[in-house]
Amino acid sequence: MAGEIFDNRGRGEASWNWPTIHPEGRKFGAVAAGLCLLAFILGWSWLAWPLGLLAIGVLAFFRDPDRVVPQSERGIVAPADGLVTLIQKISPPRELTLDDGSGVPPMSAEPVTRVSIFLSVFDVHINRAPIGGTVRKVIYIPGRFINAELDKASEENERQHLLIERTDGLVLCMTQIAGLVARRIVPFVKTGDFIAAGQRVGLIRFGSRVDVYLPQGTEPKVLIGQRVIAGETVLAELGDAQIIEGIAQ
Repeated sequence: MAGEIFDNRGRGEASWNWPTIHPEGRKFGAVAAGLCLLAFILGWSWLAWPLGLLAIGVLAFFRDPDRVVPQSERGIVAPADGLVTLIQKISPPRELTLDDGSGVPPMSAEPVTRVSIFLSVFDVHINRAPIGGTVRKVIYIPGRFINAELDKASEENERQHLLIERTDGLVLCMTQIAGLVARRIVPFVKTGDFIAAGQRVGLIRFGSRVDVYLPQGTEPKVLIGQRVIAGETVLAELGDAQIIEGIAQ
């Protein structure tokens, strides 16, 4: 399925497949499976069954399914699977609004709309690029590990900013934020890489949050309480600022 072209007129063939396991998770799954096997050999079935379930859970956490990424000049896709928990007008991260001497122009400090997506341990934790372009900055910031659902997690938790610039000069920031259980942000890209919209850019282990700072004049097409799918859900369309309401039912 990867690399195949699909459209809304019926082109392409789709079928369900078992998702692959990202290499980051195979070692953890192998350790749990090895301990499970050892427990069975020693006759400790009371321990072997929980270890077996742990191995399955670890592999499920690191699953890496293919996604069909909408190809649109105006589209911004969700960078993470999860629940939209916050939509706020706020200034971009301070680290990106200062001139750091790298030659990359700093972002404007004017408030923009930030969409926060919370990932539970049951969500896919592979993060994807919301737009295609060049990675201009990757900034890692050590911090705390408070509940990632809280607003202050954006300023206090361990986090990593990715600044992406399109070929037309538009820039967008996404921030990977560690949570209560998450203890490591694993990047797949580096400064200078050219990436496509929906491309895998990193993961956060065991529960976390991802923020997206939308460009000026753009409002989200998703709602608080809505679940989104990384690389597939259209988070926003450039220049679209209409108000959308939803009803829980």
